[in-house]
Amino acid sequence: MLENIEEKLKKKNTILFSRESECLQELIFLIQQQNHRTLVLWAFECIKVPLKTLERKYSEEFRAQNAFEICQRWARGEEKMPAAKRAILECHAVCKEINDKSDIALYHAIGQGLSTIHVETHAIGLPIYELSAIVFSHKEDYEIKVKEKIEFYKRKIDECKEKVDRSDLKWAGFLMKDKPNKEKLLALKEIDN
Repeated sequence: MLENIEEKLKKKNTILFSRESECLQELIFLIQQQNHRTLVLWAFECIKVPLKTLERKYSEEFRAQNAFEICQRWARGEEKMPAAKRAILECHAVCKEINDKSDIALYHAIGQGLSTIHVETHAIGLPIYELSAIVFSHKEDYEIKVKEKIEFYKRKIDECKEKVDRSDLKWAGFLMKDKPNKEKLLALKEIDN
């Protein structure tokens, strides 16, 4: 199920998973079935875990938390995309200032997850990077931890699907328009080629 991870580690790859990773296919299929709001809520929920991990280690670093807060306002229609984009890029910029592969992957996971607000195709970036971080942090027992995390992602999608349209959640107008899921369109395009 976790094909090529050892080989990628030997090559010193920084990203150990991709859209083609067999272990992510069921999750990708679930992502393709969701509306945009569900995926944004899912990303927000999933981001909380790496955000706490990084906050404990880098207590003086606030760019990821700042990006999270700005993007939550963007999703509610209280902030514009340029401010959110800048904040997301600042979150990614932290990676140039640290050396820990796992932490770098977590900052990228947060940035990708927050970018889900822009387009659904960023949603899978969150697990691609976070799962890479898990492997870097748990080289001896990563297989179990990766499988558990994938199950966590799937459960969170189901939870978010159930609560996404609650009246207490406010959404920006652009997220209220139910358009075709771009992750699904991407998959259909690849099938046609």
